[in-house]
Amino acid sequence: MATAERQEVKAVAKWVRTSPRKARLVVDHIRGRSVPEARTVLAFTPRAAAREIEKVLSSAVANAEANHDLVGDELVVSAAYVDEGPVLKRWRARARGRAARIHKPTCHITIKLTPVERAPEPAPKADQPTKAEASPKKKEAAPKRKPAAKKKTEEAES
Repeated sequence: MATAERQEVKAVAKWVRTSPRKARLVVDHIRGRSVPEARTVLAFTPRAAAREIEKVLSSAVANAEANHDLVGDELVVSAAYVDEGPVLKRWRARARGRAARIHKPTCHITIKLTPVERAPEPAPKADQPTKAEASPKKKEAAPKRKPAAKKKTEEAES
């Protein structure tokens, strides 16, 4: 998907047989990173969802190179998210003629790439002060407290 304002390339893998929550844990690690860095992170991630996400990332890079004449190593993961897919419902036989439900969740993985110079800047974190607030100011010294007096224990007479 390319527009005149902002060129963006995406790839989607649908009906991936893994839980959306498990896939989101991996996707959070690559969001905002460059493509080579994201590939390295996925290569060393031990989760099974990392293999599927790596395939989607490779597909997005291939789309960028083939359809938009972009260089794969000069791209940034601008957006990466996981949506829930349909849940496959199965039954398992249990004791005394009963059945237990088995839910097999699926998910849809989407990765969007943009060129490096057009990547959106991350918003500043709330706990970091801005440059104006970071100027050195003298702090007033807090009054020192005296150590608490220890209570003397009386010896019990026998």
